[in-house]
Formats: sequence, structure tokens, C-alpha cells
Amino acid sequence: MKVMIAYPPIEDGKGIPLLTQNRQFQWFNKPTYIYPVVPATAATLLKSKGYDVVWADGIAEGLTYSRFVDMVRQENPDIIAIETKTPVVKKHWRIVDEFKALATDDWKPNVVLLGDHVTALPRESMENCRVDFVLTGGDYDFSLLNLADHLSRGSALEPGVWYRRNSDIDNTGKFELKHDLNDEPTIDRDLTKWRLYAYKNGNFRKRPGAYVMAGRDCWWGKCTFCSWTTIFPKYRVRKPENVLDEIGELIGKYGVREIMDDTGTFPAGQWLETFCQGMIDRGYNKKVTMNCNMRAGALKKKHYDMMAKAGFRMLLYGLEAADQTVLNRVNKGTTTEEIAEACRMAKQAGLQPHITTMVGYPWETKESATKTIDFARDLFAKGWVDSLQSSIIIPYPGTPLFDECKKNGWLVTEDWDRYDMTESVIKSALSNEDIKDLTKGLYKSFLTPRFIIKKLLAIRSFQDIKFLGRAGLSVISRLREFSRGTS
Repeated sequence: MKVMIAYPPIEDGKGIPLLTQNRQFQWFNKPTYIYPVVPATAATLLKSKGYDVVWADGIAEGLTYSRFVDMVRQENPDIIAIETKTPVVKKHWRIVDEFKALATDDWKPNVVLLGDHVTALPRESMENCRVDFVLTGGDYDFSLLNLADHLSRGSALEPGVWYRRNSDIDNTGKFELKHDLNDEPTIDRDLTKWRLYAYKNGNFRKRPGAYVMAGRDCWWGKCTFCSWTTIFPKYRVRKPENVLDEIGELIGKYGVREIMDDTGTFPAGQWLETFCQGMIDRGYNKKVTMNCNMRAGALKKKHYDMMAKAGFRMLLYGLEAADQTVLNRVNKGTTTEEIAEACRMAKQAGLQPHITTMVGYPWETKESATKTIDFARDLFAKGWVDSLQSSIIIPYPGTPLFDECKKNGWLVTEDWDRYDMTESVIKSALSNEDIKDLTKGLYKSFLTPRFIIKKLLAIRSFQDIKFLGRAGLSVISRLREFSRGTS
């Protein structure tokens, strides 16, 4: 049996869809590709069990849609698995129907959808296109293998699968996250064309870079806006030694120089201490740079010092907003003081803190949003933060924020095409123009003389110059994206 893991090109003039391995969707002007860790694990797991696997990321490969369809016809896969998200799900419905229409007497593909949107609304996709199966939950590496075993060997389907029984829609119940992440083979990077994602990614200072995931997904897991709480309501981690072995292979076999761990929040406590000591004992800290997501208030000074010694560079913190009322409403579980202190300690240890922010909450005012800009500007001026990412908050189906917005009549629309961050889809005191101006203001918050001088004085190599140049171009690109006309 042949299984194709597919990312069909989406041609609608908005740009490059940032779809893979992403908790929030956005169109990018500048090519940016994130390695999809869970689908890559699925491909590797299927191959290890004897299945013929085709990795077909038409977006990262820059294929036209017609060329991609030709590839599907040429490969004739028995299963076509497509990861989808809210802003592109309607486009994927059309693509599913087009793939089903390709069937011949000798070839009848089973088309599968997976991801957070279809986990939240599985019946919707079954009713709006000819998709054969919807896999709910985040462990679609295990569930895709289970589906292949079901179709080829008659194995029973696991919980969380939606399917068609004659003319009816049926399912196997609520998905369960009972799989042991340590049972999976190390990702086959050659099979999954890892180099497509190793260079065009702003998180990498050194190249080539690679993504890993120590866990799924966030041990806090309560933020009301996060789409991945839909697919990963339970936090699980791999053993530190398991992750270290994967890093060793990335260094030795592939020559990777920087790694981004994309676990929603990197494991803390004894796990972190064991991992850092392993990086040091194996000498990986001298060969590769590590980046990860972290929560404010989770670590003490000794942990930041150990992470710096272990080869970590960038730590990403979800600030989201500097108004404590907003943070409490989205159940962030942190304070602005904890964010500032975490950034200070990380910076003092020699690390490079990065903060993420959002604008457009339904209860947000311009005064409230301006607090976030002022707070970010202050962190940059003090030298406690090195970079920032800002976005328009989108209430994805399945999240508590979506339910709250729907209950209170705050949704501007339920046309999923418009949930792509080109505009706000939440009613608030802020206009679309206000939200875009505030988002751009956040990107400009680092433009203080003190911050710029520090960055220039920190240049030690031509590599530093190239990285700063790429970062500058990235900021310009993001400003352009938020300068598009509103609907």
C-alpha cells in the first residue's frame, strides 16, 4: 500500500500559506517553511512498518497546483493524507473532491483530512466534501498507521476516526492520546525532504536548521486561544535520552547547526536538567545551537545558566498582552512582571529572549493594546528582549475563545476563508485599521537607539551580519503583510 502525505499548493494570490507545524495560520510574502514534525513522524512510522510512503509538500517545493495533480496521478497512492487548518479548509474541500474525481477503475484513492480544525468540526468536512476519513486528535502519526493497517490488513480502527458507512457518517468515538512517543522511530529526514525546511526559516541563525519536538504539546495547556489545545489536551514527553539521540543524528548524519524544539512548552524540572547535562556530556553544546518555547515563571536562574551552557540560544515566551486583565481573560497564567523577570534572567545568562504578542481581543481597547507596545519597547530598551512576533488574534473552532465569541455574538463571520489573519474576525472596540496599525507598532517597538546600538556592538562575525540582515528583511515583510487593505 502506498501512502502520500500531501500539502497541495494553494493558488489564490494571497501569498505563501504558513500551514505546516503551525498553531496560527498566516499568508507570508516571503517564503517561510516550517518542518512538520508530526506528519514527518507519520511518514517514518509508516515506512518502518513496510508501507510505501511519498512525501509531497507542493508548497515547500514551489510546485504549481497542476504539477502537483500530475504527481498524484503518477504516484497513484492508496491513501492521500492532507493536514488542514481553518483558513484553508474550504480550499481543501475542493481539492479533496478533485482528487476523488481522479479515480479510475484501477485506482480509487482514500483521501484523509487531519489537523485541529477537523478535530473540532469533523462532521462539517464529511458533509462538505467527499473525504473518506477524518482523523481527529494530534497523534495522527499513530492514527494514520492504524488507518493503513485497517485498509490493508483489516485491523480495528482506533478511537477518533470519522468515516463513511454506506450513505451515513459514523465515527469510532472520542480520540485518545494513549500512545508512547518513545515507541516511534527517529524521523527519516531524507524521506521527508528535510532540506526544504532547513534554510528559509527566520528562527535559524545558523544553517542548516532542523525542527524536533520533545513533547506534545504544552504542560500549561490552558490558554483559551491556542488551537493545539484541541488536538493535544494531554501533555506527554519523550525521554531526554531519546531526544538527545535524535539530536546526535541531526548533528552527525545531516550536519545540522541549529535546532528548534517546537514543543508548545519545553519540559522543565528534572527533565530539563537531565537534558541539559546530556547536551554537555555528549559535547553537542559545542556543535549545535538549541531554541525552544518556554513559559515565564517556570525556571530559576540556575536553569537559565545551565541552558546557556548546554548550547541554547533563543527562548520564545508568549507575552500575548501587557494588560493583566487581558492575560487573565485568556487564562495565560502569567503576569507581566513574570515575563519581564524571565526575560531579564534569560538575557543575563547569555540567552536571547523572543516574545510573541497578539492584538484584537474582543474586550481590548486601544489604550490596552498600547500598553503592550510600551511594554515591549521598554523590554527592548533595557536589552532584555532580542526579537518579537506580533499577530492578529483568531478564534479557531474548538478553542474556548471561539466558544466564548460565538456565545456572546462577537464573531464577525464564520466564513473560514476570512480566518487567515488578514483582518480581525472578532467584534471589538478596535477597527481593522486600528488592529493593523497596533500590530505594526509592535514590530516597530524595537526601534530604540539603545537597542540598535547594542545590536551593532554585539556583531562578532559575518554570520551575525547576515542574520541581522535576514531579520531586518523579515520585519519589513511582516510590516507589508499587515499593510494590506482590509475587507
